[in-house]
Amino acid sequence: MNKKTAFFHDEKCLWHTTSGGFSLIAHVEGWVQPSSNAGLAESPESKRRIVSLLQVSGLADKLDFRSADAATDEDLNRIHPSSYLDEFKARSDDNGGEIGPYAPFGKGSYEIAKQSAGLALHAVDNVLLGNYKNAYAMSRPPGHHCLADMPMGFCLLANIPIAIEAAKKKHGIERVAVIDWDVHHGNGTQSIFYNRKDVLTISLHQEGCFPPGYSGTEDHGEGEGEGYNLNIPLLPGGGHDAYEYAMDTLVAPAIDQFKPELIIVASGFDANMVDPLSRMLLHSNSFKMLTEKVMTMADKHCDGKLVIVHEGGYAESKVPFCGHAVIETMAGEDQGVVDPYIEMGKAWQPNVRVRTLQRQILDEQADKLFS
Repeated sequence: MNKKTAFFHDEKCLWHTTSGGFSLIAHVEGWVQPSSNAGLAESPESKRRIVSLLQVSGLADKLDFRSADAATDEDLNRIHPSSYLDEFKARSDDNGGEIGPYAPFGKGSYEIAKQSAGLALHAVDNVLLGNYKNAYAMSRPPGHHCLADMPMGFCLLANIPIAIEAAKKKHGIERVAVIDWDVHHGNGTQSIFYNRKDVLTISLHQEGCFPPGYSGTEDHGEGEGEGYNLNIPLLPGGGHDAYEYAMDTLVAPAIDQFKPELIIVASGFDANMVDPLSRMLLHSNSFKMLTEKVMTMADKHCDGKLVIVHEGGYAESKVPFCGHAVIETMAGEDQGVVDPYIEMGKAWQPNVRVRTLQRQILDEQADKLFS
């Protein structure tokens, strides 16, 4: 039986670590997964636990579980200048370091980042080839904060832009929509496509969270890209209703106007209710809802072609349930996994006054854009 959903994953992506610190495990370098620096939110464990839950629930058996080749130097150079790549590789070959803000990396992270980008690239390629209706790429390190010439916010290569440019070269695809529901603004993706009209970039994010203080409602693109960038800052604590209302009043109309041939989601799970880096109060059913909505958009405009690429999410006990809900929805399966946080998540949702205020703000933004 052909499986409609692919899950792209490679063990090496979980071996990305940061430089510095003392670790006895350093003495078996190359043969055992490195240890992460204590206290760094971006550890491999939330991702590993998604993979584990897929296997334990039996959902893995209903997916095409596979790896992929790393992105090539040619793939990277379509987005990143050689000056940045050369510095990144040199430091990675040495002992790691930090070139941009909040983006430390360890020895060997350059090759691992190429592998991470390759998972996104080949997920897109396989969906466009018709091998799968949709695909999930468990990319790590993440990519949506990475600028063309500088890493930022745990992101070392621009995974999604690299995948888009490879798809354009190979498949001639003309219109791609990127919907970013990571709780932090997708500033890297925005900056790379800000002057272009062939890629619609949409970011739903907690207002002012990261980059610190950023909202973005007035940033719509420049030149040919004017009108092809949409930022939807949401009030801290906005919860499930804020995201659902934003998807219906802003995201869906923007997608209807653009009519993409492919939808790619930058899927962070850091809007979850117990994440240490946000305050958005989503639960796993929220991510199921978001996935259902983007699948409906993909069915309407691009024959279901949808790729979801992993970004952030740092609550190791909650992220697996959110990831499982997304992938289960993509595959059209129900494994009966019970998220123990659901009832708490529902109880923590904002009151009527907050929901009403958030809806008013979103309605005002929609009126400016679509009236």
